[in-house]
Amino acid sequence: MNNHRITTFSDLLYPNGTLMQKGYSTKAVMHYNRRNIKSAPWRIKEWDFYQVSNDDFCLQLTIGHVSYAGNVSAMLIDFKNEKTYTVTDMLVLPFNRLKMPESAEHGDLAVQRKKIDMQFEVYRGGRRLRCKTRDPKVQHNMEVDILLSQPDLESLVIATPFDDHPQHFYYNHKINCMPASGTVKIGGNTITFEPDTAFGLIDWGRGVWPFSHEWFWGNGSTWIDGKRFGFNIGFGFGNTEAATENILFYNGTSHKLNHVYVDLAAGGYMSPKTFTSDDGRFEMDFEPVFDRYTETKMLFVDNGCHQIFGRFTGKAVLDDGTVLEVKDMMAFMEHAVNNW
Repeated sequence: MNNHRITTFSDLLYPNGTLMQKGYSTKAVMHYNRRNIKSAPWRIKEWDFYQVSNDDFCLQLTIGHVSYAGNVSAMLIDFKNEKTYTVTDMLVLPFNRLKMPESAEHGDLAVQRKKIDMQFEVYRGGRRLRCKTRDPKVQHNMEVDILLSQPDLESLVIATPFDDHPQHFYYNHKINCMPASGTVKIGGNTITFEPDTAFGLIDWGRGVWPFSHEWFWGNGSTWIDGKRFGFNIGFGFGNTEAATENILFYNGTSHKLNHVYVDLAAGGYMSPKTFTSDDGRFEMDFEPVFDRYTETKMLFVDNGCHQIFGRFTGKAVLDDGTVLEVKDMMAFMEHAVNNW
C-alpha cells in the first residue's frame, strides 16, 4: 500500500467543499475552515478529546458536538477497583456556539456550564487541562489540573474522504507521547499523575460524514529504553486508500504502518486478542483489563462504544528495521457503532 504523505501547505477544502488533499501528514499542513464546508450546518461534527492515563487511572475530558447535540464531559476510570466516575452536561442545538478551534496546534477552548467548567489551554511546548464539576446527582465531583508536555514535533494528521458523498470528509489530528503531570481531586482523595508514568493524548476531530458509521481505534504511549514510544491504529472509517491511520512514534520520530487487523468482538470484548499487520511491523497480544462501555441517546444521536483497556505485549518495527520489544504496555482499542 502507498501511504500518501501530505507535505504541501494548503486549505483543507476546495471552494466546492471537497478535500484538496487526501492522505496523512505528521503536522497540520492543511488549514481547516468550517466556513468552507458546503454540507448542511446540522451535519458538521467537531470535538476535542483529551485522555491522561497511567497503569492505575485514566482521565478523559471531552468538549464536542454534532451541531444539533453535544456534550461537555469528565470521566475518571479506576482500573484496579473497576470504577468509573462521570459528569456530563448535554448540549441541545449547540451548532457553532462552542467556537471550536480550527487547529489542534493552537487555540484555547473554554466552556462554562451549570454542572461543569472545562478549559483547554494550548501554548508553545505544552497544554494545560482544567476542569471543575458540580453535579448534585453524583457521589463525587472532580477538580482537575493537568499539564501536558509536548516535546515531539511529529504526530498523526489524516484527511479521509467518504465514498457516499464528495463533500463528506474526516479531518483528524492525534498527538501521542505527551508526558503528564498534575492532579485530580475527587471524593476527598487526590490522584497524582507523574510524567515518568503518565502520558496525555489529544484526539481532535472535524468533519462531515454519513449518519450511520462505525470505527475501530487504538492508541497508547509508554517509555521503552528511556525513550517515548507510542502507536495509533485504526480502521473501518471512511475511504483509507490514500493512507491508513496506523503509525508508530519513537523518540520523537514517526514510522508509518500499513494495515493492522484485529477482531475486537470475537469471543467477547474481554477475551484475549491478537493484533497482526500486513507488513509484519505491529504484532501484539492483547490482554484486556477493563471495558469502558458508553451509550448516548439524545435527539437523533444513538451511539455505543466499547473502549477496551489492556496490556499489549509483542513487537513493533521501525522504518529502519529496528525491532522494539513491547511488554505489558497499558493502552486501549475501541469499537464504536454510531448514528449521529
